[in-house]
Amino acid sequence: MEAKENGKALDKREEQGTTDASRMRRLVFLLLFSALVALGFIVSVEMGSVPITTEEIYAALFGNGAGTHQQIIMNIRLPRTIVAALVGINLALSGAILQAIMKNPLADPHIIGISSGAGLAAVLLMLAFPALEYLVTPAAFLGAMGAACVIYLLAWKNGIRPVRIILAGVAVSAFLGAGISAVMIFNSDKVHGALMWMVGGLATRSWPHVGIIYPYTIVGVILAMIGAKHLNILQLGDEMAKGLGLNVELTRIVMTALAALLAASAVSVVGLLGFVGLIVPHAVRLMIGSDYRYLLPGAALLGAATVMLSDTFARTAFAPTELPVGILMAVFGAPFFLFLLRREL
Repeated sequence: MEAKENGKALDKREEQGTTDASRMRRLVFLLLFSALVALGFIVSVEMGSVPITTEEIYAALFGNGAGTHQQIIMNIRLPRTIVAALVGINLALSGAILQAIMKNPLADPHIIGISSGAGLAAVLLMLAFPALEYLVTPAAFLGAMGAACVIYLLAWKNGIRPVRIILAGVAVSAFLGAGISAVMIFNSDKVHGALMWMVGGLATRSWPHVGIIYPYTIVGVILAMIGAKHLNILQLGDEMAKGLGLNVELTRIVMTALAALLAASAVSVVGLLGFVGLIVPHAVRLMIGSDYRYLLPGAALLGAATVMLSDTFARTAFAPTELPVGILMAVFGAPFFLFLLRREL
């Protein structure tokens, strides 16, 4: 009897040791992601046609800078870098949430059509009421939610299956993309700006764009962290989640709305930037695991670093030509999507 109790105590200590080791590993990765964000910020502000030093960045941020470099930092590179970070946070969180509620590792706001719904609504508002730019994000949110509802309806057949969601999403995305193209044709005088917006780019992004997106990022991050425990319960399966007292359908509706809001705010600022919500959550999941209390902050940090570093490379690698960051993300994201698709099927 005593030996049995000692064995149980030993098993408990080993389990506690494993839990502590897992928690420490997750915290180490979160610190690494934070360091990567700091590196991405510095590199993004420093690199460009006019070289900037770290000392000049420090001086500009703390009000001690002067001259042309001060203007470049404060009026061009700093707002663009902040927008890139906020967009990365929003898209990564949106993708992580969608993958949880749809139980589909291929879910991404761009792939399943949510971004296209947001994009079509945003384009229509910008063309019909250009003076109402402050309403672009709410309009994009309505478009994203409409697309999400249509996808759910098309994918529902005695329940939701991951492959059906992807197929329905691709169909909806193609349909809405055709709608955006039709709008472009009927407004050919604005076609260049629309093309840049469709591929996703950060050129000419400034402080007004920071003002548009940052409230949604703050609200989205807070709500996502609050909802992390509900997403963890949802991973146990609908029956067990209901047995634990979770309102499964309400949780899905609320978290889908949150994912749509995050995606819509990003789309309204940079356009149809894809694959961030697919690649980043998967990378974080491989390193941190599927506990959303850690996965969501990890995705937010890595998403910010990814978009900042990708944008820096896109605008400097082919100088003086600036490549929209959306093209670079598609180059890496499309093969990654095909790899995941083959593995899932």
